[in-house]
Amino acid sequence: MAMAAAAPHAPMAAAAASANVSITCSSYGDDECATSSWSLSSPHGRPYRRLLHDEAQRLRRARRSQGPGADTPRWVRRTTDQMSRYVEDDRAGHVYGRHVVAAVRAVRATASRPSADMRQAMASFITKLTFREMCVVLREQRGWRQARDFFAWMKLQMCYEPSVVAYTILLRLYGRVGKIKLAEETFLEMLEVGCEPDAVACGTLLCAYAQWGRHKDMMLFYSAVRSRDIVPPISVYNYMISSLQKQKLHGKVIQVWKQMLEAGVLPTQFTYTVVISSYVKEDLLEEAMGIFGEMRRYRFVPEEATYSLLISLSSKHGEGEQALRLFEEMRAQGIVPSNYTCASLLALYYKNEDYSKALALFSEMENNKIVPDEVIYGILIRIYGKLGLYEDAQHTFEEIEKADLLSDEQTYVAMAQVHMNVGHYDRGLEVLESMRTRNVKPSHFSYSALLRCYVAKEDMAAAEDSFRALSKYGRPDVFCCNDLLRLYIRLGHLEKARALVLKMRQDDFQLDDDLYMTVMELYCKSSMIDDSEKLFKEIQRSGKPLKIPTMLSLIEMYARNRTRGIQKEQSLSKAIEETGSSAAGMALKFLLDMPGGLSSVSQLISKLAREGSTDEAKFIYDQLTEMGIKPDDSAIATLIVQYGQAKQLEQAKELFESTLASFPGGAHVYNAMVDAFCKCGKTEDAYHLFMEMVVQGSNRDPVTVSILVTHLTKHGKFQEVENIVHSCFRDEVQLDTVLYNTFIKSMLESGKLHSAISIYDCMVSAGISRSMQTFNIMIR
Repeated sequence: MAMAAAAPHAPMAAAAASANVSITCSSYGDDECATSSWSLSSPHGRPYRRLLHDEAQRLRRARRSQGPGADTPRWVRRTTDQMSRYVEDDRAGHVYGRHVVAAVRAVRATASRPSADMRQAMASFITKLTFREMCVVLREQRGWRQARDFFAWMKLQMCYEPSVVAYTILLRLYGRVGKIKLAEETFLEMLEVGCEPDAVACGTLLCAYAQWGRHKDMMLFYSAVRSRDIVPPISVYNYMISSLQKQKLHGKVIQVWKQMLEAGVLPTQFTYTVVISSYVKEDLLEEAMGIFGEMRRYRFVPEEATYSLLISLSSKHGEGEQALRLFEEMRAQGIVPSNYTCASLLALYYKNEDYSKALALFSEMENNKIVPDEVIYGILIRIYGKLGLYEDAQHTFEEIEKADLLSDEQTYVAMAQVHMNVGHYDRGLEVLESMRTRNVKPSHFSYSALLRCYVAKEDMAAAEDSFRALSKYGRPDVFCCNDLLRLYIRLGHLEKARALVLKMRQDDFQLDDDLYMTVMELYCKSSMIDDSEKLFKEIQRSGKPLKIPTMLSLIEMYARNRTRGIQKEQSLSKAIEETGSSAAGMALKFLLDMPGGLSSVSQLISKLAREGSTDEAKFIYDQLTEMGIKPDDSAIATLIVQYGQAKQLEQAKELFESTLASFPGGAHVYNAMVDAFCKCGKTEDAYHLFMEMVVQGSNRDPVTVSILVTHLTKHGKFQEVENIVHSCFRDEVQLDTVLYNTFIKSMLESGKLHSAISIYDCMVSAGISRSMQTFNIMIR
């Protein structure tokens, strides 16, 4: 607050020309101003105007040295009669009378004489001070002992009368120096003498409690104050909530805020700022935004810190649009964002993968001359990593290092993760190792990154060391457990994997979706049927989605163990067989309800068949047919072909017949059976089945036709070959180069050159590309 020395008005100057005039500067609570008044006697106005100007300049310089919280003195202008009385009072330029000033000095002088008796020091002032003047002397004391002794002397004077004013002055002094016990005794004494405490007295003691961290006593006393229907002023409420917030007692801040509103006290901007901050710290976004809206309705302009806290909490709660609205509102009011606000927004942009806005914000920071800190640089490194700008990320990291800002563990880990994302695990390890050499204390964050590096490098010993170090900071998270568990499974250390899962179970570890799948995969690979079944039921109860690959592993495990039990009854009991069968059916039903479930099961049948596990593939097929569900024709065909390749013709015929009985049709199945007959040397059966397909009008696979023609030619069945060739041309079957070559070769071996040439001409006219083998066959 600025203060300018005003020149006296004309009437006042005229009066000063004929009489002694006194101009006084006074300030409540300002010792310097209280003793810096003066008295001037001059027949002319110009000399004291100069003195007024000089004094105003001195006070201005004094206020500047005290900072923005300095009290501003006010000039007291007096009429001519008032000035006359002021001079007659013999104050000699002091705010108070000369005797009051002398009393103040006499009391203060006792501080240098510990053994001084207040009665002796004040003996000459008996009957000379009024009660009001004694209160002034009490207020002007700096030491609590002098104030205590003087107050005791006051109570012995004839003019003394118990008053809340004197007690409040003493309470304020005790509170300022932390003499809480004396303040409490004084307050009780005030009650005992019949002085009813007012809002000022109660607020003074409340502020004393708050200032010295006696929050429990403060809240108890506040409850007592409110029970007497005394409402402290807003300044006291502000002091209380500010003190509570400094001690991170945000719940108490909210409690006092609600009680303040119930008492009808109007908040100030400071009140709103503190309360919003506490709601944010308590993670109460909706309530914080409600108070923020009320603050804006009362036309208070929020501070940058308030916007920053709300933006950060909105981002944390996934309210990205709300965070951006707050940021735009802040910019519209010309408030420059801080580093913290920019970091919150950048983290939001990074999370939403809105990298263009993130880079635009960096440009805005440069325009506003906001110097990025290490946190912002770390987010920039992550953004570059996501965009694949590996060199830019590395360059930014080097810039931080050159600027001597590299001290945060998360910045090192961010750069290491960029290296790992592009497969440079050795470079990532180098960055993390450099962090250790620079005495940056590692935490679970960096050990998690180390574990990921070692898992990718399949360095099991180092990965286990990192996992043990990570465990010292508490229970490792699900991602780290999943990484190590997958490493054990990948390297075939199933015993260690089972031990890790057992330890997690003993510690009552909560599995997430991915870890559930990994544990299920382990159980399936280890053929732990009982554990797999328990985990499967646990997943069902929790409502977690079971991924198709895991379900397939589960079904495959049941199939393998079920068929082994049939073949080797001594190794697996009948109970396990029955359990495996019913569990497999339950798992299949669960899987078939998923999108693409039937296709996945069909692919599993094909996979098992190609691997030679025909019994397992047939077991799954049987489970499906019992449910009245047909696998894809390609899966059935693959299984039939594998039976034929294994010379298991009876099994192939049984599967073929059961498929036709349950699910008629299917050209793939017919073609597969023809192939199986050929592989088992049953060429005639293959030919008859093929001609049956011709009659039915089924699609004929060129590969199957080629195999059949080759086998018929080998056995001299040339007439049958001609029948097949004619049927293919008649029915306009799509022939490829290989099949044309097979037809031509068969005709040549049967001695029918013209037929071979005719087939070649058809091949040319159909636009089928000719291979080197085609020309070799024709030349021969």
